[in-house]
Amino acid sequence: MSTAVDHAAEDVLGKAYDARLMRRLVAYLRPHTVAVAIAFVAIVIASAVELAQPWITQLAIDHDIATGDIAGLGRLAALLLVLLLAGFAAEYVQTSILQLTGQRIMHTIRMQVYAHYQRLDVQFYDKNPVGRLMTRVTTDVDALNDLFTSGVITVFGDVLVLAGIMIAMLVMSWRLALVAFVVLPAIAWVAYWFRTHVRETYRRVRGLIARLNAFLQEHLTGMATVQLFGQEPRTLDRFERINRDHRDANIDSIFYYAVFYPAIEILAAISSALIIWVGGGWSEQGVVSLGVLVAFLQYSRRFFQPISDLSEKFNIMQAAMAASERIFHILDTTPVIVGPARPVRPAAVRAGRIEFDHVWFAYHDDAFVLRDVSFVVEAGQRIGIVGATGSGKTTIINLLLRFYEVNRGRILVDGVDVREWDLAELRARFGLVLQDVHLFSGSIADNIRLGQQDISNEDVERAARAVHAHAFITARPDGYASPVGERGASLSVGQKQLLSFARAIAFDPAVLLLDEATSSIDAATEALIEDALHVLMAERTVVAIAHRLSTIQDMDRILVIHKGELREQGTHQELVAQRGLYFRLYELQYSKS
Repeated sequence: MSTAVDHAAEDVLGKAYDARLMRRLVAYLRPHTVAVAIAFVAIVIASAVELAQPWITQLAIDHDIATGDIAGLGRLAALLLVLLLAGFAAEYVQTSILQLTGQRIMHTIRMQVYAHYQRLDVQFYDKNPVGRLMTRVTTDVDALNDLFTSGVITVFGDVLVLAGIMIAMLVMSWRLALVAFVVLPAIAWVAYWFRTHVRETYRRVRGLIARLNAFLQEHLTGMATVQLFGQEPRTLDRFERINRDHRDANIDSIFYYAVFYPAIEILAAISSALIIWVGGGWSEQGVVSLGVLVAFLQYSRRFFQPISDLSEKFNIMQAAMAASERIFHILDTTPVIVGPARPVRPAAVRAGRIEFDHVWFAYHDDAFVLRDVSFVVEAGQRIGIVGATGSGKTTIINLLLRFYEVNRGRILVDGVDVREWDLAELRARFGLVLQDVHLFSGSIADNIRLGQQDISNEDVERAARAVHAHAFITARPDGYASPVGERGASLSVGQKQLLSFARAIAFDPAVLLLDEATSSIDAATEALIEDALHVLMAERTVVAIAHRLSTIQDMDRILVIHKGELREQGTHQELVAQRGLYFRLYELQYSKS
């Protein structure tokens, strides 16, 4: 069952390693097994090169320099050069492959999440802020990229280098190795301190990023309202507080990084100092050679870098676990509204008969919005629905399109329960025009056909002409190729409404649904549209919701919804004659005319 994203989950990091989540993440690596194997081999080669350099130095000092073997020294120098080139090639291969693999995995996950978003039902979006859902596809997926490029594979290289250095130092001189390892307990404590505090600051940063995204999405979308009511200072103050908290959380994390890395450097310097002090004395006594002492200094410097890297990878791992848990929470959310395994298809290819049979519906618990509503709309019939705000008019359309599931009763389209229809086929039978028109970035033609390639340019123009939109479209420099901007920013409210009519007509639906479709259009434009609608309505079933009774007076039948119940129905003249709810609405609208 679909559930809301837990907002508190933004502030929870969970484990640094979760085997269940890691198994699901590793599954994304399987299609790239060959590439990952090559990267792993490159990591092993680079680690071996890293370990070999001090050993070559020790051989050069103790054997070739000590004995004056210039030829042997040249051979070692050539070997070192070859190893350095091999290390460079291995680093290049490793970095390139892991980065490419990470980008491909990010692409795959983002496609999966967005595709799943499209399958989730409308009520899921009623409960979840868009800004947080955007964070799943952007910031959280980026955290997984860091895991695949800098964490799950490269950590093996750090472990190999650490283990190799410890073994090499113990083999060269176990006494001097113990001296070098004296600082390890201090390093372990510093690493623990760093991970503990960075974990907390990272939790705060992640939560505040999600809040920033949610705030920006909401207020940028509603900027006209913010400016209209003079709310700029208040919203700016709210944004400043969230942004300041985000800045402070990042500054806190900077503090811990600023302490951790210098602390590791100091401990590394102490280790080197102990090696020089103790090892230098032993070298004078002949306990260790000068070559071993120099190699130990090189190994000790290399020893602490992987420790720093592993601490950083701990944070990457922790971030990835938290991000993956949130992403998988989305992917595991089951849509409430799904099509049947074996959909039933009506006998009629194109009819448009609608029946509500004792329908009860509540958005929340038992607060019913519709109560025992029953009516029939025959194919080709035109009905209007009127009622006070909140009476349940728009809910009827939402249930008809199966955006929500009825609690009791059933809804039939062409004799088949909507729950037995294939969802795509059911919704393809309807053309919906809303009061709040949503247009996408792109051209005017793109917004009419919405990517439906079988709708030709001629069909687009024919639809635009039918609703009298052709004139304002061709008046633009690029005509039908003119960009509309995000949410139709370059168009007037009336023009956007005309395009929504043209869009509905271009798809040639069996049923036309109008939800306050002419409320945003001026009287002159409305007259043009109504002229076109009379022609269009003759060939399809029409369900029109309206506050202005003038727009539905010539409908075949009018339904009056009051507090979720169907209280009256009939023609305009019949309902006026009844002198009931419809008559009172009629009087209220025309008493001043």
